Amino acid sequence: MNFVAPDFMPVLPELFVLTMTCLVLVVDVFLEQRQRHITYGLAQLTLLGAALLTLVTYAHAPVTTMFGHYVKDAMGDLLKLFIYLSSAAVFLYSRDYLRRRNLFKGEYYVLGLFGVLGMMVMVSAHSLLSVYLGLELLSLSLYALVVVDRDSPVASEAAMKYFVLGSLASGMLLYGISMIYGATGSVDLQLVADAAGKQGVDNLVLVFGLVFLVVGLSFKLGAVPFHMWLPDVYQGAPTSVTLFIGSAPKLAAFALIMRVLVEGLGSLQGDWQQMLVILAVLSIATGNLIAIAQTNIKRMLAYSTISHIGFMLLGILAGTPDGYAAAMFYTIVYVLMAVGAFGVIILLSRTGFEAENIDDFKGLNDRHPWLAFVMMMIMMSMAGVPFLAGFYAKWMVLQAAVNVGLVWLAIFGVVFSVIGAFYYLRVVKCIYFDKSEQSELIEISLDTEIIISVNGLLLVVIGLYPTALMTWCSVALLN
Repeated sequence: MNFVAPDFMPVLPELFVLTMTCLVLVVDVFLEQRQRHITYGLAQLTLLGAALLTLVTYAHAPVTTMFGHYVKDAMGDLLKLFIYLSSAAVFLYSRDYLRRRNLFKGEYYVLGLFGVLGMMVMVSAHSLLSVYLGLELLSLSLYALVVVDRDSPVASEAAMKYFVLGSLASGMLLYGISMIYGATGSVDLQLVADAAGKQGVDNLVLVFGLVFLVVGLSFKLGAVPFHMWLPDVYQGAPTSVTLFIGSAPKLAAFALIMRVLVEGLGSLQGDWQQMLVILAVLSIATGNLIAIAQTNIKRMLAYSTISHIGFMLLGILAGTPDGYAAAMFYTIVYVLMAVGAFGVIILLSRTGFEAENIDDFKGLNDRHPWLAFVMMMIMMSMAGVPFLAGFYAKWMVLQAAVNVGLVWLAIFGVVFSVIGAFYYLRVVKCIYFDKSEQSELIEISLDTEIIISVNGLLLVVIGLYPTALMTWCSVALLN
């Protein structure tokens, strides 16, 4: 048998990130603490280089390589660009936060870059094996990141919960993959799709494999009833780590669902659609209702994440190209909102003080009017207020559900959107109408202030002119 070398051109961004991450790891060993900004600069340079390579090699038609385990297509490249963008913002927002807490170490950026690499593999996975490898690379990086503050018992507890429940989810996913391999004889998603199309629901092993896959994916997404780890991890992890967990990995999770359920098991849509309907309904209801009772803003945003996951699932379960594009648009907009929201929380924190409670936002308008305005835009966008990006994102996924006859599901989503608006507007009320309990000045570096401003204004621009991003998502999914 002759060995044919795979084409390495499509995987250049991944190879670049891997090489640079190893370089950062080695260089950081020889740096003193006062030189740690070099590690930060190299991490940002890695993301910039990966973005340029992705743009230069942008896929106009799908290309499969690495013996069928990797696919380069427009959907993957678009999601990767937003992964780089959000990760770069995370690294920037985290820089001063980590420095003030003596956590400004190379490990944060090395683990963050390995997490980005795991997301890239997940996004371009063309087999169940590469799906699992990418997911585990991301998960292991996140487990270690949660406990980056080794002196914090709360962070250690959150990391243990995350690790135990994450391992359970990985086991479920791997068991599902093994059953699908047993039923179809392959881990290649194209061959799995062909075999599933012929066998359908007649093969019980295949159906059970699908169930375990959906359960494993739901754990990773944080969908109800597999959400129990998410609020504790969001609250217990350092805010810079919560920012990372709550942003870019959601893009990889969307890609994972598209690769496994839509591309690999699309012929079983009738089965997984029913499961996603249940997950979406429970997530939207539970997330919005429990968030109302929260006083800790990180826990509130955790339950908010759960409800947003439910809305994203509405687009996917519609099972149409418009639905998939709407879900992709929703996920990108959500990540922009989450990066901004946790970014503001980080900027309000200072040495010896964590801005974790909603009351900490009281009177923010008196202390820093521009930052208050940015946070208001983010909260109102999350609530789905018209003319902001979040409104259009919700409108598109609800419209996708209506177009396939799931009118009751769309009405359900609208009702709980109205309920959910309460806890977002409560934050806005604290910012503008309550008297400040803090008197310290908010110190923000110029580059951070520019990026947080762009972050907030981008939600306004996308809300007023959503066509460009929506068209980009639709075209990417067609290729």
